[in-house]
Amino acid sequence: MSGDTADDTRIGVVAALRATPGPVRYLLGGMLINQLGAFVQTFLVLYLTFRGSSVTTAGLCLVAYSVGSIFGSALGGELSGRLGPRGTIVAAMTLSAPTVAMIPLAARADALVLLLAVVALAGLATQTYRPAASVLLSELMPEKFRTMGFSMVRTALNVGAALAPLIAAGLILISWDLLFWLDAATAAGYALLAFKTLPKATARRDGDEPEEPATLIGPRQAYGVLLRDRRFLCFLGSIMIGSLLYVQSNITLPLQIHADGYPTGLYSIVLALSSVILITCELKLTTYIVRLPTHVAGLLGHLVISMGFAVYALTGHSPAFVIAGAVLYVTGLMMAGPSMYAHPATFPGPVKARYISTMDVASGFALAVGPVFGVFAWTWLHSGFWLLASALNVVAGLLAMIGLRRTAVEPESPAVAVTGHAETETVRGVA
Repeated sequence: MSGDTADDTRIGVVAALRATPGPVRYLLGGMLINQLGAFVQTFLVLYLTFRGSSVTTAGLCLVAYSVGSIFGSALGGELSGRLGPRGTIVAAMTLSAPTVAMIPLAARADALVLLLAVVALAGLATQTYRPAASVLLSELMPEKFRTMGFSMVRTALNVGAALAPLIAAGLILISWDLLFWLDAATAAGYALLAFKTLPKATARRDGDEPEEPATLIGPRQAYGVLLRDRRFLCFLGSIMIGSLLYVQSNITLPLQIHADGYPTGLYSIVLALSSVILITCELKLTTYIVRLPTHVAGLLGHLVISMGFAVYALTGHSPAFVIAGAVLYVTGLMMAGPSMYAHPATFPGPVKARYISTMDVASGFALAVGPVFGVFAWTWLHSGFWLLASALNVVAGLLAMIGLRRTAVEPESPAVAVTGHAETETVRGVA
């Protein structure tokens, strides 16, 4: 590490906010607005059963939405190279608005195929913008604050996720349909904001090497590069295991609380406490985490999460273990999350969007199968499930350590062999 980098590692929240370019502020604002109305995945099953659909129909629709989201992640990576990040965000949100608004109409049509198609298209359109947003953030945010930028994204999404249920509770009192109409309105608002405020092309920052357009490398060649990148495949393994376990907080933990004989309100306390910690503490904690090498931050975060899972195995003795496990779990997420989320954006322009979208696809697939895995394993192991989860998450941490050790593309990386240049890093913890 060069001698002048010690000061560069002192990255504070205020300094990061001041260094955030205007377009990134609008990007974050648009993501927050969109998240405030993100009701489809959360309330789709409740809405359909309220309208008289069977549980089977509601479950199939949720699967269709998840499948659409997975394909949307892949599509977002391809469109980012062809339309650019701004064009992709505008197109995705413009399609999302009318599609989501059509869900109540499709539900009343009593045609399952139509409903499944609309819901799947809504999932695809809603998810397509995310790889493009990550590409744009990585290109606009000063390199020194890149990890902080992705931490800001996580904070914006968490704020929206915390407020959305409160908004939904009020809308449901008037009409369930308003959930989807507001969701559509926020998508349309994000599309308009992106069209008006985001740049068509990103200017090269001083000192950065010019990047080749992503369109110069076709999908087959780009994904061939990715599949030969063994470190990134380890990273994907970590993402898949982590996402598989992440969903257990919403699926298996409520089952455990109920089995232990605790009131449902305890789970509500866990959700509220987790949201407060994430929203108020992640940015500040990230200022310390970025001083560590990214592979160390990734490993430590996973180990703390594993401690949280192990504590969940003791919840039968006292509800205090539920709270303690949740605090450890959320702390580990804040330690590992920003570096993990930012890592694919460190790759060169010609392959960057594909690396980002592949991470989103891997995560989306794991989130889709996570509920089935969790319910089956918990039914078999009960509280012992959390020891299994703890052990699996240690494996995820080791894979993350391997995958993140190269915080920028190494000279021998397959990506460099195709793109002809490598990104070098002198500041520890910048991913």
